[in-house]
Amino acid sequence: MRVALVHDWLTGMRGGEKCLEVFCELFPEADLFTLVHVPGHVSPTIERHRICTSLIQRLPGARGTTGGICP
Repeated sequence: MRVALVHDWLTGMRGGEKCLEVFCELFPEADLFTLVHVPGHVSPTIERHRICTSLIQRLPGARGTTGGICP
C-alpha cells in the first residue's frame, strides 16, 4: 500500500505539525506534500521524509518564518 501525507505548510512545530509527526512515524516511507516548507523549522522526524512542495514555495516571500506562509 502506498501512503501520501498532506499538510498545509511546514513553517514551525505547532499542534498540526505534532500530529503530522505521529503520522510520519506510522508511515516512514510515505511522501509528504505541502504548499510551503521551511527547512529546519520542523522536527527531524518530519524532515526525514521526501517533502514535495507546490509552486507557492518559489514565490518571493512565501517562506516567511513568522508562523504563516507570509510574514
